[in-house]
Amino acid sequence: MVSRFEQFCSSVSCIFHHVQKIERVEMAKYGLKGPHAQCLLAMSRYPQGITASRLCEVCDKDKAAISRTVAELEREGLVEREDVNGSRYRAALRLTARGREAAQRVDARARFAVEKAGAGLTDAQREVFYAALNQIAANLQVISDEGLEEQ
Repeated sequence: MVSRFEQFCSSVSCIFHHVQKIERVEMAKYGLKGPHAQCLLAMSRYPQGITASRLCEVCDKDKAAISRTVAELEREGLVEREDVNGSRYRAALRLTARGREAAQRVDARARFAVEKAGAGLTDAQREVFYAALNQIAANLQVISDEGLEEQ
């Protein structure tokens, strides 16, 4: 019999693997990579701009990953930086017009994927699922931050 731990880890790993594959395939259509998807979507929610450090928090990615992703998006002309007092440190990152168009396409594809992934679930089931998933994520964050106490 598979334990709850094994089942949970296997399911989460499977979901993550498939999400990454979908991101990779969909973003390749635009000449981009999978990690660009989440970054574009997050930045689209901050039209006034967002700092790289805040983007790390919003995307739950480390600084190096966000730095690489933003640099690639800048090279592609999808993101621009607003210098602060002549410095790029703490500069606001904004999507360009091309970046906003790309984010809209990514958002449409993401919505479609989420709709297909949730096929067969009622709104009530979906609500319970996300509430439970968010609670598990919060509990795991506490355990990760504080460690497991012996009972």
